[in-house]
Amino acid sequence: HVTLRLANLSLCFFLCRLQKHSPKLFYSIAMKLFFYLTSAALAATTVGAFAPSKSTLSSSALSDFCNGYVGGEGPELNGVNFDPLKLSERAPEWVPWFREAELKHSRAAMLAFVGLIVPEIVRIPGEQFSKAAIPNVIEAHDALPDSMKQIFMWISLVEATTFAALANMNEYDRTPGDFSFDPLGVFPSDPEKRKSYQLAELKNGRLAMLAVGGCVTQAVITGKPFPYI
Repeated sequence: HVTLRLANLSLCFFLCRLQKHSPKLFYSIAMKLFFYLTSAALAATTVGAFAPSKSTLSSSALSDFCNGYVGGEGPELNGVNFDPLKLSERAPEWVPWFREAELKHSRAAMLAFVGLIVPEIVRIPGEQFSKAAIPNVIEAHDALPDSMKQIFMWISLVEATTFAALANMNEYDRTPGDFSFDPLGVFPSDPEKRKSYQLAELKNGRLAMLAVGGCVTQAVITGKPFPYI
């Protein structure tokens, strides 16, 4: 593990130096790395997806609303399960994927909301990132095409590393959204506290998805910085 981490750090340092001195070569090597890693991840996904199932959900879990996942009930709904399109009934085998997608979009939206607000207060060094160059954060997408390419590339690399984990959901040996990523060790071991943490993440994520959509829409309509009025 130590050797692997040192290799990753060395690769990151090399790419950063290369980007500074030879941008064209950097993009060429980065895109090749992306292609190789994506191909490897897809291969692992294919193997996992068609492997025989080792375990299945219990019959009681399958009979619960949305497999018993947190977030289906709450005081704001008077304990009534919310599924107006009946997706959990029409496609019960896809419920883990629905929850995985919801959590992934929730996490991205929470980060995106912070990314929309913080640059209104402080900017990273560089003339091209200054408020004089980009008065409104929403304009960064069109004003910084090279930066957008880098963001897309790194997000794609991170996404590619999750393909194998997603394939394992067919065997139900992982909870949707669980990538065992807890570097600070804050996730509790108590089942009830775990549910509380999961519900908090889910509700904040749902709110963030609505908030990001509202912020972007308001920013485009008004053309003004935060609070977009």
